[in-house]
Amino acid sequence: MAQSLNTSVEYKTKAVSYLGIGGKVGHILLGDKALEFYNDKNVNDYIQIPWSAINHIGANVSGKKVSRHFEIFTDQGKFLFASGDSGKILKITRQHIGNDKVIKLPTLIQTFIAKLFPKAKKSE
Repeated sequence: MAQSLNTSVEYKTKAVSYLGIGGKVGHILLGDKALEFYNDKNVNDYIQIPWSAINHIGANVSGKKVSRHFEIFTDQGKFLFASGDSGKILKITRQHIGNDKVIKLPTLIQTFIAKLFPKAKKSE
């Protein structure tokens, strides 16, 4: 059994982790010290990310709707999650890591356009 980093849990919701091959269904726990994901089928399959280790977190926003998927960027890599409550997760995360670290990710179309038409570098 995994030892939780949190002493208290602020929010718990169902989520899917896309780390490795295929999605793993489980629960995301947002607490006072970390964001934690625990797999429903195997409790020893978990992800614990302390608030201090998060560089930034982001999701796609279209109008006023936040997409189900969100990414967490750390020094060790990025983690992709999906949850129906991703907007609430981002709001609670903002309280712990700060407003400047919660970002709006580019949409798929914006990514394609940026790759097709790269900005020219200015020579000095």
